[in-house]
Amino acid sequence: MDLLRSLPLGLYIEQPITWLHRLDPRVKLAWLLSFLVSPFLAGAGWRLLLVGLLIILTLAAAIPLRVWRQQLGWLLFLSVLVCCLTAIMPDGLTTNYQPRLPEDEFAFAGPTKIPARRRSRAGYDLRELWSKREESLSGTPDLSHLPQPTSYRYVLFEQGPVTVTRRSLDLGVRTGTILFTLIYSTNLYLLTTAPEEITTGLESLAQPLRRFRWPITEIVLTLTLSLRFLPLVMEEIQNLVRSVRTRAINWKKLGIRGAVQIWLMLIDRLLANLFLRAEQIASAMQVRGFTSPNQHRVQWNPLRIRTGDWLALGCLGLFWGARLWLGGRT
Repeated sequence: MDLLRSLPLGLYIEQPITWLHRLDPRVKLAWLLSFLVSPFLAGAGWRLLLVGLLIILTLAAAIPLRVWRQQLGWLLFLSVLVCCLTAIMPDGLTTNYQPRLPEDEFAFAGPTKIPARRRSRAGYDLRELWSKREESLSGTPDLSHLPQPTSYRYVLFEQGPVTVTRRSLDLGVRTGTILFTLIYSTNLYLLTTAPEEITTGLESLAQPLRRFRWPITEIVLTLTLSLRFLPLVMEEIQNLVRSVRTRAINWKKLGIRGAVQIWLMLIDRLLANLFLRAEQIASAMQVRGFTSPNQHRVQWNPLRIRTGDWLALGCLGLFWGARLWLGGRT
């Protein structure tokens, strides 16, 4: 079991270098924010369009099949499962509420006696009007068996205990698509953007915050170290899993209490190894004379807006134009 190869979530792919790798990190960050923000207050059609667009981008970027095949398959399976479970669940509109007034408020207090002398200005007897009203209500035909004038149906599927309505299906599509979009768009951004490029782009975009005396450089340095620390965490987890497998532990004989004790020991060992790695990184920075981020700034990648970046920004403008035109209709 190799977690770094079978589940490359959040890991940067150095080879091959695709056209997504060559884009400016600020442009890719703008596209990422667009994918994260545009599904809100949008219709189901636009959300499905975003899922298809992410899959097309993955295929067009020529990312190796071994990288995205497994995680894309599992994520699609999870999204479809969430969509189906939400579609067959109650939609919340079938709740019976108690009416504020009784059904027949005139007959609720008993028969009403209307004096004979009470007549309207036009000369009509109120008793006659009331009797005619009762006769019309008693002779009302039952129209429930008649066919509907249109093809509209609120209940789309009903078979035994399984009922799919328009609202439940819409909720299922919204939940499944937003789950896929939020996870896979972020993962695609991390696959094609180096951690140094991400932090450099964020530092460039956060320059106006220096006027408010925000420690932008320190925040960017912390983010860089945290992104670099993720592969070390995956490696430590992988080593612990391999160590447990090589010992061939019989979990059935241990029981629940013994299994919990072993897992607590593994978690304790994992935290100890991670703290040791963090201490080694800090010692390496001190040996190299690192005193403050402002005095030891390393420009990993100079940011330049090229022709491909301008083209990507133009496509982003078309993207938001389509969102404003079609997002609320579909």
